[in-house]
Amino acid sequence: MQHVKIPQDRIGVLIGEGGETMREIESKAEVRLDIDSENGSVAVDTVGDPVLGLKAPDIVRAIGRGFAPDAALRLLEDEMMMFDLVDIDAAARNKNDMKRKKGRLIGEGGRTRELMEDLTGADVVIYGSTLGTIGTPQQVDVVRTAAEMLLDGAPHGTVYSFLEDKHNEMKHKGMEYHRFPGGQS
Repeated sequence: MQHVKIPQDRIGVLIGEGGETMREIESKAEVRLDIDSENGSVAVDTVGDPVLGLKAPDIVRAIGRGFAPDAALRLLEDEMMMFDLVDIDAAARNKNDMKRKKGRLIGEGGRTRELMEDLTGADVVIYGSTLGTIGTPQQVDVVRTAAEMLLDGAPHGTVYSFLEDKHNEMKHKGMEYHRFPGGQS
C-alpha cells in the first residue's frame, strides 16, 4: 500500500461526481483508493495486476497536481507513459520571482504551455508551484528541458525554436508526437 497526499481543493476532482472518477481509477488500475478528505491523504492498495497498480499513485498525484482525470488515466495507455513534475519554487528566490517564473512557463494567454503540449504531444499543467507533464520519456524530457531553459531565463524565442527542432526530430524518427484529447489547460 502506498500513501499519496494531494491538495484539499483537488479531492473533489479525484472522487468525481458521485464517486465516478474514483471508481474508474480503481477499475482501470485495479486498485482500491481510501481517500481521507480531511487531510488529502490517499491510500492506494493494489488488488489486481501489480504492474497497473504501480501506475495508480502517479494517477492520483497527477490529478492532485491539476490534471484532468482523463489526462491522468493516459498513464495506463502504455507502460512507457510517465508523470513528471518540475518544482518551480525550487528555481525561485522569493514569492515574486516564483510568480514571474510561473508566468514565463505559462506565457502570454497560455501560449508557452500550449506550445509545449502541441510540439511534444505531452499533456502539460501548471498548478501551484509545479509544472506537471504526462507523456512518453522523450516527450517528458523535451518539456522538462524547455521548462528548465525558461526557468534559467532563456528567451522565449530560443525555447520555441528548441521545441520546434525537437518536434521535427520526433516526427522524423516516426515517434508519437500528437496530443491526446482530455488534457487540461
